[in-house]
Amino acid sequence: MKQKNLSQVETGGSAIIDSFTDEEMSLRLLEMGCLPGELVEISHVAPLGDPIAITVSGYKLSLRKKEAATILVK
Repeated sequence: MKQKNLSQVETGGSAIIDSFTDEEMSLRLLEMGCLPGELVEISHVAPLGDPIAITVSGYKLSLRKKEAATILVK
C-alpha cells in the first residue's frame, strides 16, 4: 500500500495508522488513541476543510488539518 498522510484521506475513507512525522505532536496523538496499527476513519470534514472528524479506537476525535498531516497512514 502507498503511504500518505491522514489529511489526504477522503471523507468516508479509512486507513491504518503507520507512523508520525512530528515527535511532539505524536505524543498528544498517542494519548488520544491514535496508535500505529489502529484503523482510522474520516467521518466528517468541515465545509472549509478544517477541522476533520475521525473515528479511532471506538470514539470520535476532531483534528486540525495540520495535525492530521503529521499522521502517516497506509
